[in-house]
Amino acid sequence: MGRNAGIDVSSLSPLEQTALLTEYARALDSRCARPILGDALADRVVGMIDYDFAGLGVTASVVCQSALRAKMLDDRVRAFTAEHPDAVVVDLGAGVDSGPLRVNPPATVDWYSLDLPGVIALRDRVLPPSKHAHSVAASVADHDWPAAIPADRPTILIADGLFAFLTESVIVGVFRRISEYFESGEIAFNDYGRIGWFSRLAVKLAPQKMFSSVGNQWGYAGFKDARVPETWNPRLTLVEAASLAHAPEVELFPKWIRVATKASGKFKAGARKARILRYRF
Repeated sequence: MGRNAGIDVSSLSPLEQTALLTEYARALDSRCARPILGDALADRVVGMIDYDFAGLGVTASVVCQSALRAKMLDDRVRAFTAEHPDAVVVDLGAGVDSGPLRVNPPATVDWYSLDLPGVIALRDRVLPPSKHAHSVAASVADHDWPAAIPADRPTILIADGLFAFLTESVIVGVFRRISEYFESGEIAFNDYGRIGWFSRLAVKLAPQKMFSSVGNQWGYAGFKDARVPETWNPRLTLVEAASLAHAPEVELFPKWIRVATKASGKFKAGARKARILRYRF
């Protein structure tokens, strides 16, 4: 798919444009004969935007991983809201993701999608409104980012593809702020393990716009030990570290990606390169 005659997004910053990358990956997954996430709305959203999506060079492996980590986060939100029907869901760096529509939580749940102002403006144009879905234009780098969100209800915060673009000090601030502001809940997010110099060099040298753009935005090298966030905030307790390589949906990957993913999952270093981490507070 090339450029579309649609909404002009040329004013988005390079960091804001990363939301388009993940949305396109979800759109490509929805076109597969056996989709992992099956988000047909993502494909419709892509069709509404004037952007050279094909020029991103999104690979089949990125499509698979993006769809699977979104599904795994959806599943955690479903479980949390089933247990806490009065819950609040907070999607940090939500982009134009249609999570509230995919998950379809109880009507008593309020869902807050937080992102930078340019992304939120686009989100409000392309996604259908919902009584219990709320947009918050804010940066997680600001101390008062949760100000518009209820603090006294069970809360699950999710972040998909966000933390790699933030500096360590900002990430630490987010992890401390959640337990200062919200009374109780969980945070779940995708993690890439430790991003070493070789991975950074490979991204920098990659010809695809997708990798060069994302690589230039990387702010944090990550961690091997999933208990590191507990040292940032003693109120956090690790309750789950789930490798994408071990998820049953890997069976839906194209054969060569499926084989490579299962092989990498046999080693600790490979398994933690793509995982969902969940902490309770």
